[in-house]
Amino acid sequence: MGVSNNITAVLNIVALLCSIPIIAAGIWLDQKPENACVHLIRWPVILLGFLILLVSLAGFVGAYRYKETLLAFYLCCMAILIALLLILLVFAFVVTRPDGSYDVPGKGYKEYRLDGYSAWLRDHVVDNKSWRKIRACLADTGVCPKLTQKFITADQFFAA
Repeated sequence: MGVSNNITAVLNIVALLCSIPIIAAGIWLDQKPENACVHLIRWPVILLGFLILLVSLAGFVGAYRYKETLLAFYLCCMAILIALLLILLVFAFVVTRPDGSYDVPGKGYKEYRLDGYSAWLRDHVVDNKSWRKIRACLADTGVCPKLTQKFITADQFFAA
């Protein structure tokens, strides 16, 4: 077995081992009480973990046994996974980059407006179906009741 195949086999074993905590995290999220926030991410996390597991297993077997078909399948799948993850990363960065904040004259903090966020995020939050899910998620966290208190200083507000 060539040096490049040894390196490929070792890297795929590492990727295979890294997929196990991803799957475990998805299963852990699945065991959490029913929550609108957790419900959105638990199955994509489990699916991502299994995809990484299967692709790395194909890469390991292909490199260890020198199966060119499996190595070609591994390379195509890994390229697709990397491209999809990069697209997701760029999308998340573009959508969340504008934070909607503006300086308040004479105050040591910023205010936020919906107009300052990206158009996709604004449209997604304003949509009635999405807003119900977001509202349920916020209600489960208990953040809103804390914000109805009277705060004298900014430190008290941020400590709440």
